[in-house]
Formats: sequence, C-alpha cells, structure tokens
Amino acid sequence: MSENKNNPSVSSKNSLGIKSLLGTEFLSKTQIEQVLKYSFLFKKLLDAGRPVPQTLTGKTVILLFFEPSTRTRSSFELAAQRLGGNTLILTKEGSSAEKGETLVDTAKTVQAMQPDLLVLRHPSAGSPFHLDQTLDIPVVNAGDGFHEHPTQALLDLMTIQEFKGKMEGLKVLIVGDIAHSRVARSNIYALKKMGAEVSVCGPPTLLPPKVEQMGVKVFYELDKAVKEQDVIMTLRIQFERLNPGQSPSRGEYSKFYGISEALLKSAKENVLIMHPGPVNRGVEISPEVADGSRSVILNQVGNGVIVRMAVLHLLTGGEWPEGLV
Repeated sequence: MSENKNNPSVSSKNSLGIKSLLGTEFLSKTQIEQVLKYSFLFKKLLDAGRPVPQTLTGKTVILLFFEPSTRTRSSFELAAQRLGGNTLILTKEGSSAEKGETLVDTAKTVQAMQPDLLVLRHPSAGSPFHLDQTLDIPVVNAGDGFHEHPTQALLDLMTIQEFKGKMEGLKVLIVGDIAHSRVARSNIYALKKMGAEVSVCGPPTLLPPKVEQMGVKVFYELDKAVKEQDVIMTLRIQFERLNPGQSPSRGEYSKFYGISEALLKSAKENVLIMHPGPVNRGVEISPEVADGSRSVILNQVGNGVIVRMAVLHLLTGGEWPEGLV
C-alpha cells in the first residue's frame, strides 16, 4: 500500500495491509478509518446482544507484559476471548527474563509454542519493532517506553467520533506530561491524520523539545488553552519517571494544570473530558469533573475492548461476514 511505504510491517496477508500494529505513526488515514469501521460494527452487535464473528477460534494470543497494566492487558484478554480465542499472559516476574533472558529469546521461545499473535508491553522504546522483524506472527504494540501506544489512540478516536460524530476540524487539547507520554504521541499522529487541530499544554519541563515540529500548538497557561476546545484529554503525571527537577508537587500541578469545574467555565459547554487512566484524582482532574456529565473516561475503557477486538480481527485476516450487520 503506497500510503504505508514507511511502515516496517507492511503486509498483504490481511485487509488492513500490515503484518503488525507498531504505532499510529505508521498508519494511514484509510487504515485508521478501517479499524474504526470494524470497531463500530462490533459495538453494534454487542449492544444488540448478538454474537460476534469468532475469528480467533482455535487460535492463541500471547500477552507479553513487562510493565504493569490493568486496562490494556485485561481489555486485550477480553477482546481475544470474545472472538473465541485462547490467551496466555506472561509477565516479567517469574519468567526467564528475571534470569537474564533477552526479550528476543523470550519471544522466540514463545513463538516455538505456535501462537497466532503476540501483544507486547515493554519499557524499551522500539521493542515491538524488533520483535516484528524477528517473529513470523503479528505483533501488537501495547505500549513501548515513551514511544507509542497505538490502540489507546484508536480507542480515543473511536470515543471522540462516537460523541462528536467526526474528527475533521475538531480542536483537541492534550494536557499534562507530554514528554513522557506514549499516549500523547500516538494521539497526535492519529488525530492529525484524521483532520483534527491538536494543541498541547503543560509545564515547560514536561513538554518535549521542539514539540511544535509535530504540528501542534503549544500552550503553557491552561485557562487560555481550554477556550474553544472540543475535546480536553488530560494525562496521568508519571511521577515514577520524573526526576525531582522536572516534577512539580501534586499541589502545584493541580493548581496550574488540573482540570476543575472552575476551569471549565472558560471552556465550551459540550467539551468532552478524556483521560487514558489510571487517574490521579485531585491532581490531573477533580473528582467532580471525572464523574461529571462531560466525562467519557469510562466510555474510553469500554471502547478499548471493542477497538482491540477490531485490531485482533483484522490482523489475523478476519473479514466481515456478508449480511451480519
């Protein structure tokens, strides 16, 4: 596919045209639209209580998670099971990785067991790319270091489209620790490809150098940034990744960059409030906003299972049975 000439994982084995999902940077607008199309088809069936295609019957998905995860790991597991597949979860703790085995050797060992797809979360940026080059089976990036988290961005896009009906022309603000956020990076790539106008806001120490080169508008004052935005996506402050010189106190961050009801008086009445989770309540976002009528945080969680169903379905060669919807 010509749109995908820079994707290291181009393939003609499925209708999506890629062997693996490594990042939204490598996806074309057409491919994003296809994932969203299938996601909404799955959602329609599930909402109606109807059976979904059992694409993964007789197939096994390995979940190789070398970082903690609740939402991503459990939603991939549910997604595979809803498609009729088997899952095997492997974590760093208790595995041969603790004995010094390399990631590639671990993956080769797993592949020798003949799974059909591998989902990887790893603290090292680029690790899914290396496995994609090594293994014959599809690899899905479930988060690699500060690099990307493509399925999170895709579920965020699904949620925005569900509530706003489109992405073209929308103004989306991403607030917080942009420098360490793979979620921010994947969303910026994906939203811009879908025609959204993306802005970022955060403390200068938590914005990456030359972030403007990603085609985003930069704000340092949140009260100015929220005006006229259609979507506000706030990020978790990753205190575990910050050194003391970078990290504001929780109180300071909440005061200047926390999303509160008082702040939202400057925003559009119908602005969507999003957060990838886990939420530091009272730091990035007040409980009143997180639980309020404009919040779609739990919708994001639900859509995460559905988007991952679509991704697993497409990467394993699934088509849509004629007449199903």
